[in-house]
Amino acid sequence: MMGFGMMGGGFISLLIIGLIIYLFVRDSNINTRDRYHHRSNNALDILKERYAKGEISEEEYERKKNILRD
Repeated sequence: MMGFGMMGGGFISLLIIGLIIYLFVRDSNINTRDRYHHRSNNALDILKERYAKGEISEEEYERKKNILRD
C-alpha cells in the first residue's frame, strides 16, 4: 500500500513540474511575439512622426513603410 502512495505522489510531482515547464515555454514564446510586434509598431510610429514633421519626403516615407511592413 505504502509503495503505491509514493509512486502516485512521484507521478503527480512530475506532472506538476511538466506543467510548470510547459507554461514557462508558452509564456516565453508569447512575450517574444509581443516584443517583435511592439517594436514594429514603434518604428512605424516614429516614421509617421518624422513624415509629419517634414523630416522625410513622401517617397521616402512610403518606401520605408513598405520595408517595415514586410
